Amino acid sequence: MAEERRQQSMNWSVRNDVFIVKSINKTLVMTNYKNLEAWKKSMELIKEIYLLAANYPKEELYALTSQTKRAAISVPANIAEGIGRNYKKDTIQFLHIARGSLYELETVLNIAVMVDIISEEKFEPFVVRLDECLKILNGLITYYERASLK
Repeated sequence: MAEERRQQSMNWSVRNDVFIVKSINKTLVMTNYKNLEAWKKSMELIKEIYLLAANYPKEELYALTSQTKRAAISVPANIAEGIGRNYKKDTIQFLHIARGSLYELETVLNIAVMVDIISEEKFEPFVVRLDECLKILNGLITYYERASLK
């Protein structure tokens, strides 16, 4: 019964990769996840992480190399999965997971510096990129938290 009422009160359509969600009180325009700045920046970060990790020692292949790549991949993957969810609460949860993956990535990069796999000079540009991704992602989370969707 509640689901039936929800379907009656909510209508959506897609035009040119833009999702238009109409509820009783408001129309919200949501973009395809590929158009989100948070997703784009995190995809750029993956490429840079892969180039960096290619220079990690061979003995780290199944440890720090793998963990670094998996943390980086998790960010845009969770953004995309969150945007694909039907409920605002689920979307926000996946965006929080993406944010956690950014913190995890920063941690494994700090470990790589600590054990002399990468230098501080190579690490510093990543700090800037990670901070930029965090700011954009936090803005997206705030947007969804304030949106009047179910």
